[in-house]
Amino acid sequence: MVLAPLTQTDSPQGLLSQVAQSVATISDRETRQNIAAYTEILAGLRFEKDFIRQLLSEDLMQESVIYQDILQKGEQKEAIRFCISLLNERFGEIDSSIIERVQVLNKEKLEALGRVLLRISSIDDLFIWLDGQESN
Repeated sequence: MVLAPLTQTDSPQGLLSQVAQSVATISDRETRQNIAAYTEILAGLRFEKDFIRQLLSEDLMQESVIYQDILQKGEQKEAIRFCISLLNERFGEIDSSIIERVQVLNKEKLEALGRVLLRISSIDDLFIWLDGQESN
């Protein structure tokens, strides 16, 4: 069922509609949420977002653990990009070793880095802060 949006058919929209109806009948909520997330991801390779959202409940998918994981990874990447941008603004082009250390920080530590940058005045202070995060 999950791979159905990618199959050859004369009526791909009709097939996706049937899949959405089948997903809606799954009684176990967690299974239904995950199947909806998988289906929406694969349908996105073939259909427009608005069409997919008409058929598959966005609320249902947002509760999916798979969707939440994808969302968190996107937020993580955005936080990394933002912190690296702040570091470049503050210290000029930063060394790749610093970038590598920032990329392994979790979201909470990236937020802390953003706050502490207001008080860090040198690259040496940045290294001290990063060393402290690795020991935590």
